[in-house]
Amino acid sequence: MRVITQIPNNDLREAQKVAQLAEKAGFDAIVTAENAHSAFLPLAAAALATDRIQLATAVAMAFPRSPTITAHNAWDLHKASGGRFMLGIGSQVKTHNERRFGIPWTPPMPRMRDYIGALHAIWRTWEKEVPLAYESKTYKLDLMTPNFSPRPNGLRRIPIALATVGPMMLRLAGEAADAVILHPFSTKKYLMEVSAARLNEGLVKGGRARENLEVIAGGYGFIATGRNPEAVEKARQYARYRISFYCSTRAYWDVLRLHDLEWLGEKLNPFPRENRWSEMAEQIPEDKIDLFATVADYASLPAAIEARYGGYADSVMLQISADDDFEALRECVRAIQKIPSRFKSYRTAWD
Repeated sequence: MRVITQIPNNDLREAQKVAQLAEKAGFDAIVTAENAHSAFLPLAAAALATDRIQLATAVAMAFPRSPTITAHNAWDLHKASGGRFMLGIGSQVKTHNERRFGIPWTPPMPRMRDYIGALHAIWRTWEKEVPLAYESKTYKLDLMTPNFSPRPNGLRRIPIALATVGPMMLRLAGEAADAVILHPFSTKKYLMEVSAARLNEGLVKGGRARENLEVIAGGYGFIATGRNPEAVEKARQYARYRISFYCSTRAYWDVLRLHDLEWLGEKLNPFPRENRWSEMAEQIPEDKIDLFATVADYASLPAAIEARYGGYADSVMLQISADDDFEALRECVRAIQKIPSRFKSYRTAWD
């Protein structure tokens, strides 16, 4: 199993420090989120401060950017890192697309399929120096003059990871992506009965092998760990808040329905509109935290991760900081990496 951590995106120097720590501790990859700051800039800083570790956005918002803008950002990071970049993209929910980014909302799965196809076409145009000719329901791209075309870099195609939680997007990830970033708001039951089943349907449709699809689980705040009981409890309380946030959003209620917990979503749904952010976490019952989060110290975390994700996920995300107990962290990472995984490699050779 691969082990991934998130680096800060609000301070480029701190991003470099945590990236170097993660590489030294044996992590397989570092990722950045796109929230109050860019997901791309910290990875540019990290690319120049590391040598081995994979770099990925987890995730960058797709629809507010044209595929060409995203393709350029990814291309430059891939080159700067010597082929270590993976582009993680997500659709974001309707409200944020319309009210935060100011763009029209359309059904996300067909649009994302077109977006992935456009990225592949653009990158192929640059690497193979062939005309750009991509047309779908969402995008028509047929202009790429030399002034706007990067030179071929001699690297393999950039892998694409798709962040998803719903059944339709899960199928698309299995069919068309190189990796899937499962939404952290999940449970073992949802992973087994919904995520794995829908991914397999997509793999069958795309004629693809499971060993070429990386399934990434965990996520920021949902693996609550640390070097001592105090650190674990602090992480657990943060996980409780994260759980409450996603419970309040209807787009994630498929997970709640599977556990007959839709009532919890209904209860929390008005809290953000009423600006009651500080009250949300306490609405999550104590006995429901472990349903959504993996809570354990470094010594017991590998066994807890295998119990929740073994056989279904290939990679997990842990949160670390620059002042962590380095030796305990490194031993934890090594133990997790011994957990068997079905993922073998991306199929990113140029056709």
